[in-house]
Amino acid sequence: MYLDAPDFLDEERDAWRPFEALADLTDERLTVQVEAAHGWAGRQLMGHLLSGHEVALAVATELAVSETSPAKERADADWEARGGEVVNAEIDATWAALSMDELRGRFATIPGELRGLLLVVPENRWLMHSDHQRFFSSETTAHYRDHLADLAAIMAEAR
Repeated sequence: MYLDAPDFLDEERDAWRPFEALADLTDERLTVQVEAAHGWAGRQLMGHLLSGHEVALAVATELAVSETSPAKERADADWEARGGEVVNAEIDATWAALSMDELRGRFATIPGELRGLLLVVPENRWLMHSDHQRFFSSETTAHYRDHLADLAAIMAEAR
């Protein structure tokens, strides 16, 4: 449990920092699939993580003005009904359709947008609300931990 938003956001920022190394890879290196990273390329990892940020942005936007988030309810129901494999395949296809410039632009801006928005959401609606806190953690810090090995494999392949 976090005491305040800056505590959570400091942890999130520190946990995100290693993934910023993906932005330093060339476009060519970002498209190399790495067996040790579930066969993903760096661009797939970028899109996968950003998809969580986008859902979190939608939820935070709603929680900034309301006690509830229909976006969270939809995302939870979709994951439950169709399963992670199907949802992740759609995410992969959506992000693969973006140009590398668009992907890089979103990678550079979306994480900061989410942090900034969470600063204006009343803490009782996300940080002190156990389900919402779990959600934001699952889309950020916990999600990053889940993919640290993928990041390491992609960066090792790029060397």
